[in-house]
Amino acid sequence: MHVLNARYMASAVRADQYPLDDMPEVAFIGRSNVGKSSLINSLCRHGGLARISGTPGKTQTLNFYSVAVKLDETERSAFWLVDLPGYGYARTGRGTRRQWTKFIDEYLAGSKRLKLVCQLIDIRHPPMESDVQAFRRLTEMGLPVMIIGTKADKISRMAIKKHTGLIRSGLELRAEQEMIVYSAANGTGRDELLDVINRILLK
Repeated sequence: MHVLNARYMASAVRADQYPLDDMPEVAFIGRSNVGKSSLINSLCRHGGLARISGTPGKTQTLNFYSVAVKLDETERSAFWLVDLPGYGYARTGRGTRRQWTKFIDEYLAGSKRLKLVCQLIDIRHPPMESDVQAFRRLTEMGLPVMIIGTKADKISRMAIKKHTGLIRSGLELRAEQEMIVYSAANGTGRDELLDVINRILLK
């Protein structure tokens, strides 16, 4: 699968603000500063698509991107890439964080188009309690979840194997549950993630 183009389309905090086009959705969620914007830009090969910030909690809305793809020589398709606000630490008030949780929960529970949630975890560290809680919440909601270990270029190959095991253990992933190791810097894991999305679009 090849990404043909990607465009920012809308930001939303309520269902009536979501785009109307009935395309499948792939959502990305993770702790603040886990590298979500960098991964989205890498996946779509569009350096300025999602704004990158060193300040945790910069994304404060659901951001919808329209992504057009080429599945094979003749077939084209498209999906919504939905960038969700980061959980965990953010330079914002507790009340604002509760508000984020509410509209994120409403989206995850209510979207009929949502086909996959990619939960990003910094591969350099074991899952934090907020990671574990988010994963449990997603699975309790019956959502398909793909765990993605980000910033893989920051550690050695030997460390990647060890840390992948720590993440799988910390989240209690079953043996058949996939996990993708990703580096936005060098593209590691990009093809694997596109293959997962491709399978969803072909269903």
